[in-house]
Amino acid sequence: MASAIQLIVRAYIQVGDRAALVGLLDHRKRIAKDLRSRTGFDFRVPLDAVETETEVIEAGLAKYDGPPP
Repeated sequence: MASAIQLIVRAYIQVGDRAALVGLLDHRKRIAKDLRSRTGFDFRVPLDAVETETEVIEAGLAKYDGPPP
């Protein structure tokens, strides 16, 4: 079963909304930066989740860099 972020990325690719993917990527990067800067708690689990989502979004953006369908 596909994860929520995979479904979202797939939908944005289908409608051709590259800007929305870039927005998602920027948002995930801000969240990761914020989690890395925090102390007093082990944020590895949420940080791993955000990094996995970032990889999915980057893979979706890579489809725009390839040859047109």
